[in-house]
Amino acid sequence: MGNGAKAAQKRERNADKSGAKGSKSQAKVNEAAKSIICSVCRQNFLITTRAPALEEHSANKHSKTMTECFPTFGK
Repeated sequence: MGNGAKAAQKRERNADKSGAKGSKSQAKVNEAAKSIICSVCRQNFLITTRAPALEEHSANKHSKTMTECFPTFGK
């Protein structure tokens, strides 16, 4: 009186469920969303990055203004 058949059926059902959903990783989506590029060091930033973070990068990394590092930002 084992539960071998039940366990096998459950594994099969779970494999079907997880196979249909696919990957939940956002890595590919995040890579595609990196469209802001520093013109000095070519570092990529997500499109959702706000101006204060870009200003901080410009000042701390390059001692330049945001418009020198990101000339196309906001256009």
